[in-house]
Amino acid sequence: MPIKKISLVAYALILFLSLQVSSQTSALPRSNPEAEGVSSKAILDFLTAVGESKHEFHSIMILRHGKVITEGWWHPYRPGLKHTMYSVSKSFTATAVGFAVSEKRLTVNDKVISFFPKELPQTISPYLAELTVKDLLSMSVGQDPDPTGSVVSRDSNWIKSFLALPVLNKPGSKFLYNSLGTYMLSAIVQKVTGQKVIDYLRPRLFQPLGIVDIDWEKDPKGINTGGWGLRIKTEDLAKFGQLFLQKGKWKGNQVLPAAWIDEATTLKIEQTPELPQASKDSSDWRQGYCYQMWRSRHNSYRGDGAFGQYILVFPELDAVIAITSETGDMQGELNLVWDYLLPAFQKEKLLVNKKESIALKQKLSSLSLPKAAAITDSFVMVPSIDFTYLLAPNEKKIKSVRVTINGNNSAIIFKDDTATYKLNVGAATWKFSETTRRGPSLVGTAKNHFSGLPATKVAGLYSWKDITTLEILLRYIESPHTEKITCHFDGDKITMETQISFNPKANIPVLKGEISK
Repeated sequence: MPIKKISLVAYALILFLSLQVSSQTSALPRSNPEAEGVSSKAILDFLTAVGESKHEFHSIMILRHGKVITEGWWHPYRPGLKHTMYSVSKSFTATAVGFAVSEKRLTVNDKVISFFPKELPQTISPYLAELTVKDLLSMSVGQDPDPTGSVVSRDSNWIKSFLALPVLNKPGSKFLYNSLGTYMLSAIVQKVTGQKVIDYLRPRLFQPLGIVDIDWEKDPKGINTGGWGLRIKTEDLAKFGQLFLQKGKWKGNQVLPAAWIDEATTLKIEQTPELPQASKDSSDWRQGYCYQMWRSRHNSYRGDGAFGQYILVFPELDAVIAITSETGDMQGELNLVWDYLLPAFQKEKLLVNKKESIALKQKLSSLSLPKAAAITDSFVMVPSIDFTYLLAPNEKKIKSVRVTINGNNSAIIFKDDTATYKLNVGAATWKFSETTRRGPSLVGTAKNHFSGLPATKVAGLYSWKDITTLEILLRYIESPHTEKITCHFDGDKITMETQISFNPKANIPVLKGEISK
């Protein structure tokens, strides 16, 4: 028995050490800005400008010559968290197509209808018959308008619905952003490989790059959504960009063919060919589209997701920048990168200014998103409460809410017919929860949305706006979004108003109730 115990302990120790080594070797190498020819002061100026802007950054990672020279997360966001990628997911879906092409499972010239003989409409139009994988990749399907929102919220068979839609323009002739077209790429990959995109990419892309703990939403048929739904960490974004910068090579191995990198990152179609050049030059959305990637100004290209999720690749500078954020002005956010960071990249190493280097490190370690203002000084007594309110019938089907406010041991607890959702909130510091209550999302009406994903991570704060008005801030920290719930108390009654960060004017039903007696 003693020998067996020792061997088990030894085995556990070896396993632990091997996991530690694996974790360390999968991380990107680190350096300092000046050693890679970048000014710490310029990065510091950029971070200051971000803080003074209307943009809410959640993380940034800057790579030069394959090394991380800057990394920062705005608290309560942190390095180990996944982040909803929205349309950056498209670049990963296209990469799955690239692997399938390299394995001769399909070609970009294959006709889309050839993959789905059982899902075809009774009448196949000439343009639908012409539609190829390349047309899907380059957002030139020919449908108009973009059908994504209506199909994914209404139908359960997205393939059949896509193929039934009219193709009004000759495929390949006109750009129209179409996330359902990217979903079709995911469906095609699953059709020819027998695996969901996330599973197909795991041994080919994710494992070689040391990318773990990811997830991807699925449609009602079990197909990854393709055009959105991937959740991945900031460093994983940076690794993906670095792989493309290195023409598909990773640690000496050709993970993805260089020919595919070249094909996927060069212009395939112009978004607005009719506009004058001066107008095109002012926008990063008029530089041309590739394969589920955008050309950008300054001879760069990018993966790009709603509200400011970015993989920015700069071949001429040998640099990659990964960003997660929430902004309503994505061009303004990119302008900060062009104005402050682009001039910082120099050809040679720079001398280290110790004062600036220390200031940058301190800035990066203290990044934090603003908290709600506390109760005004005119209120001496800050209320502590613990009441359960029965709610009037409502669209959210919430039966009751318990509001318990007592310093940092506070929470709001929702209850419906099937579950109870407890969300912790702090008075001065963020309090964290995991819950199956899903937060706000741009594609929240899609069928099967969030299905199969783990519990949602939430950071919560509260503040009293006046003696009868409580504001609760819920940050869904694996997404870009925040929910603000304002509780108005009137004797035994409560009225609850909700705002979501990306659409504060959305018409969200007001909840009303009375204390349970």
